[in-house]
Amino acid sequence: MPFVSIDPATEERLASFPALDGGGIEAALDRARRGFETWKRVPPAERAERLLALADLVERGKAAYGLLMTREMGKPLASAVAEAEKCAWVCRYYAEHGPALLEPERFESTGTHCWVEYHPLGAVLGIMPWNFPFWQAMRSAVPTLMAGNAFLLKHSPNVPQCAVALDGLFARAGFPEGLFQNVFVEIEDIPRVLDDPIVQAASLTGSVAAGSALAAEAGRRIKTTVLELGGSDPFIVMESADLDRAVATAVDARMWNNGQSCIAAKRMLVQSSIADEFSRRLIDRVSALRVGDPRDPEVEVGPLARRDLRDRVAEQVDATVAVGAHVATGGRVPDRPGWYYEPTVLTDVPDGSPATDDEIFGPVACVFPVADVDEAIHRANATEFGLSSAIWTHDPHERARAVRDLEAGGVFINGMSASDPRVPFGGVKRSGYGRELGPHAIREFVNVKTVWVGD
Repeated sequence: MPFVSIDPATEERLASFPALDGGGIEAALDRARRGFETWKRVPPAERAERLLALADLVERGKAAYGLLMTREMGKPLASAVAEAEKCAWVCRYYAEHGPALLEPERFESTGTHCWVEYHPLGAVLGIMPWNFPFWQAMRSAVPTLMAGNAFLLKHSPNVPQCAVALDGLFARAGFPEGLFQNVFVEIEDIPRVLDDPIVQAASLTGSVAAGSALAAEAGRRIKTTVLELGGSDPFIVMESADLDRAVATAVDARMWNNGQSCIAAKRMLVQSSIADEFSRRLIDRVSALRVGDPRDPEVEVGPLARRDLRDRVAEQVDATVAVGAHVATGGRVPDRPGWYYEPTVLTDVPDGSPATDDEIFGPVACVFPVADVDEAIHRANATEFGLSSAIWTHDPHERARAVRDLEAGGVFINGMSASDPRVPFGGVKRSGYGRELGPHAIREFVNVKTVWVGD
């Protein structure tokens, strides 16, 4: 089956690429093996030089790469260009800090001397999603490469041109041949890739089902994984919050990337004393969002990335409304070409509906009144997910409760959940395990080697 690029704003077929056959897979694995044997001996300071060259290339080409992302998955152009800029940032972060993070560490022991060294493992298979087609791949690959490993990118089938562009970027930045490779591998061929001894680990950002399947395959082969899966992030607003800022941020936090973000603010838990006013302002702002061609600089919300994704959002909203939820604005598929869905606000959402139990991956905000911080935290944790969270409050007790009791990989106080190259990112519960970014990521795929000297 080919990997097909389709413009979600026009439904125009842009390009297609054939999947690798058995011979192609073996050739890619052999290139990774040779690339790793060269790269693992390159000192970290020289690896950092390649990352700086990569950062410069991405930054210089950000307009073209942004347009490519917009054409393949529909995000507004300004946010696509910002995504390219963030990729340059992650390269520079690890170029600056990576060598120090890989330095040996001294330990007290029964020996005369004892220290720990960090050695690369081999190749890492990165199974990456379409919603941030450059950023997700870069944030996984860059610390992995800095640690001395090779990286095999198995990208989402609907963003193949982004995958090809990434492959070319690493080659132009001077990384050894085979070290970073885009591989057009079918899902059924992933076990074959994991079978090869050069592949020692895998990282996946995607659905719970995909993460579970990968973990099972890797586990059978005793190979480590990092999983960043779904989210149903709470956005808690207490009565001490700055309501103007909270509402403005809520719109951005839910509608960013056309609502297609794992850490989007999917459930707005608002203290009852301010819930009506919060909802009124939220509805006004969401109703005013400009929807259309994502290449238009005035457009704030573009199409969803694929027809099936748009149809799934519509089904989830319809099912939630069928059991009693109220559509305050939006809630329809526009009559136009492209895979659009109206920015939507749901209120009076009953428990047990798709809006409470599932992840709606689109521009749909749901508002839930809560009596106090106790109910807010209880409802925030009443989900199988635990990726990130946000709370808006100026009450020190409420802040402390959120930090202590919210079951999530991150707690953002008076701000929007976001990833940052400098700090770890990941989740708990069925949102996955392991961490990307920050100092933690560079040690996810290394041999932590203890050296003990007796005399």
